[in-house]
Amino acid sequence: MSGLNDVAEAKRRYHQSHESGDHSTSMVPVKIVPEKLSYDIQSWSSHSASYHPKNITVNKPQDQSSRWSSGSNNQMQHITIKLEKMSIAHTITFGKYHKVHVCNLKEFKVFGGLSPSNMIELLHSGLRNDSEPETFSLKHKANDVLFPCLYIKIVPLLAWGANFNFSIWYVELRGICQPEIVEKAHWDYINYRESEVIRLCLKHFRQRNYQDSFESLQQRTRLQLEDSLLTELHRHLVIDGNFAVAEDLVRQAAERDLFQDHISECMYRPVWKKISSEHTDVESPCMRGGHQMAIDPDSGKVYLFGGWDGSKDLSDFWVYDPETERWTCISLDTRRQGGPGPRSCHKICFDPKSKQVYTLGRYVDPDSRPNVNLDSDFWRFDVDTAVWTRISGNTASEGGPELIYDHQMVVDSDTQVLYVFGGRTIGPDPNQTIYSGLYAYNINEGHWKLIRTDTSQPEHSIQLKSRIGHSMLLNPRTRELYIFAGQRNKDYLSDFYVYEIDTDTVHEVSRDYSKQGGPDAGFTQRATIDPELGEFFVLSGLMREKGTTQETVKNSFWVYNIKKDRWTKVYQNENTGSAYWNSMADKEPCPRFAHQLVYDPKRKCQFLFGGNPGEMSNPNLRLDDFWELWLVRPSPQDVLRRAKFHIRRQKFREMCGVQDPLSALKYLQTELSEVVDHDDPEESQKFRELTQFLFKWKPPVGVPKNASDQADVKIQSGVGGLATTGSHGGFEQGGISSPGEDKAYKTRTELYETLLEFFPDSMREPKDNLVDLVQMN
Repeated sequence: MSGLNDVAEAKRRYHQSHESGDHSTSMVPVKIVPEKLSYDIQSWSSHSASYHPKNITVNKPQDQSSRWSSGSNNQMQHITIKLEKMSIAHTITFGKYHKVHVCNLKEFKVFGGLSPSNMIELLHSGLRNDSEPETFSLKHKANDVLFPCLYIKIVPLLAWGANFNFSIWYVELRGICQPEIVEKAHWDYINYRESEVIRLCLKHFRQRNYQDSFESLQQRTRLQLEDSLLTELHRHLVIDGNFAVAEDLVRQAAERDLFQDHISECMYRPVWKKISSEHTDVESPCMRGGHQMAIDPDSGKVYLFGGWDGSKDLSDFWVYDPETERWTCISLDTRRQGGPGPRSCHKICFDPKSKQVYTLGRYVDPDSRPNVNLDSDFWRFDVDTAVWTRISGNTASEGGPELIYDHQMVVDSDTQVLYVFGGRTIGPDPNQTIYSGLYAYNINEGHWKLIRTDTSQPEHSIQLKSRIGHSMLLNPRTRELYIFAGQRNKDYLSDFYVYEIDTDTVHEVSRDYSKQGGPDAGFTQRATIDPELGEFFVLSGLMREKGTTQETVKNSFWVYNIKKDRWTKVYQNENTGSAYWNSMADKEPCPRFAHQLVYDPKRKCQFLFGGNPGEMSNPNLRLDDFWELWLVRPSPQDVLRRAKFHIRRQKFREMCGVQDPLSALKYLQTELSEVVDHDDPEESQKFRELTQFLFKWKPPVGVPKNASDQADVKIQSGVGGLATTGSHGGFEQGGISSPGEDKAYKTRTELYETLLEFFPDSMREPKDNLVDLVQMN
């Protein structure tokens, strides 16, 4: 189906499914569970001998012949599946042979669509060369619109064995196929595409100044190209050339806080500040690594507990107050206040609702384990009463984790649930490697629940393998856990998973985000999150560069945009050597691992303390430096100033063509100069280059000298609504302009599209251009 047939068929199916439905229950929310989707083999590129594509419909891992094997290993190979009925495909599962096999797919792509000739990419990933089935999430939403599929195409790109053909053993698809849901999604999808095509046409007509065509199409379809504020901006700026009103509209946008989306796209500028007390007699925590910190998001107070100072575990407990910029020692030894003993590689988290600090886990040296109690103690500290409470002497006996270290723990303050994931279990045999799973602890009920084990996970679910030294963050707005990086066995990881708490569902965001512009595989990196900004931040620790086994300690800071699935490197300092970092002691923290980082969401500030600098000549050296990190982006007033600079620059150019050069020069030196950031080399250069227009431009014939003082240059209408310059405007047949096309309308349109970059996508015209959709075969 395509074009008008798409719309008609979608409308027919949508109304048919709703006419037969029970409308009395249509408003009742229903939890939709993806189900297995039936399919047939539609087409294939080739196959070898009896390894027919139909073999992938049955799962026979013990049968070596039960697979599709391509007749070639070029990247033109594929299998196309036709679903029994149109569905919203959520996951794809690949079954495997019961042994490793050279023909397994190391890399592949999956496409989907309503017809075999029109598909979009749903997945780009690869299989591990083992015998375990693997499940992947499929893209099923674009531009916040669900899209159904009838055809799925699997394209192998690389086998595990060099120069071997591709093999697929079994494929299972799961998704939503209920007609009332799928037909609604189909209708919304078709309607969205139809609307976007019309909006592209409207944009094209207005760009070319085909005003009659623009108005006729808009009146016929009743579709708005953009927000009314932007339509008004276009009229005053592009059509009327009224720069003063244009500036006022942009000022209104700043007052309405409409520039935040643009600001969130701007690069951060990191500003480090070393925190050191002016009072020499004030105590502060000693040097350490493997310690833990947590922050009270309401007061901004930072709590620090335990760690290892290079020779022993610590049990001191501190709080830092950003108002007084001073550390206070709550306890030099928490055991004296009835609290936990010395520990490192543990975890603490702060519950802002109850004002309590929770701590769990610790590392025990292998040599000490025969003589040490290996029970998993679990503690709570009440900030208001300064009282420690031992919640449990051994969480393992109550359905919780064994004694673990290098795990992660977060608290959902709204639901009063703690989540603990990963870490390595400490037992009497140090050679035994056992990883802990995903647990939830209900604070109000005092009850542990095992959600995922490391070895056994729900059928048809994406496997969430445990690890140590990873990161786990809670997004309270979406009720999701973000789990990424860390170390499993000897492998450094750069994968990223999302766990949906309410649906008990795991999604694989990336198997290797280093290939998508993210950090290298890492261990002991530290991460914080700002749910309001929709971003999380990562400060590197031990890293392993691609293609090597060498461990390095890097100083790099990254930000991840959750909605746009995009990594950005804020900065990285590649310098090494103690001489350099001694010279930077008060300017920027040296590279480290086993450090701690917390984030104040109100002040938008990060706090870093201590860690291990990784000095080979002094392996027991630890750090006691304390830093603030501010990530600076432009303010709304900065964006407004830049918008004014663009507008006034255009006005100056037009003044040069119709006015006395001295008047234009005065405007350049006063009103234009005052909105230039002269400390910005690029902007300052653009400002200086404007003087050339005083000498190059000549007044066009017939244009009044005071035109720019009123509404600036007026645009006349030519054939088909295209702008002309009066007697100088020439046209070819069909209404397409000659080189005499009016420059003012064109340059103002370019200015308008530059200003659009400051506005949210939801307000503006489509970013694509109609002419770019024309394929040249």
